[in-house]
Amino acid sequence: MNRVLWAFQGLLAGLFVFAGAFKLFGLMEQMTQQMSLPLPLLRFVGAAEILGALGLILPRAVPSKSWLIPLAAAGLVLVMIGATVLSTMAGGWKMALFPAGTGLLAAFVSWGRWKVAP
Repeated sequence: MNRVLWAFQGLLAGLFVFAGAFKLFGLMEQMTQQMSLPLPLLRFVGAAEILGALGLILPRAVPSKSWLIPLAAAGLVLVMIGATVLSTMAGGWKMALFPAGTGLLAAFVSWGRWKVAP
């Protein structure tokens, strides 16, 4: 189970670093065409995604801080709940499948690191 959780953590970390970097450093014109949110909010979400991705990987390097991993995953679940709601409002339920699935994967990592393989 530990290896499965690590694989999912790596996948999620890569996904959130990519998505967060696009929101944090991307061009304003590209982002406002795709999402109808204010730019400061997009930048904040991008920073939260990058910090959450780092929180999935880095605390394991310091064994006394490994309890931060499920908290980072839970924070990313909250981000993905917001993304699911916004995607549903913008494009219907089909557009919300990816953020909902990503949120479920983050919830699985949070549960797994909290209860199964801390």
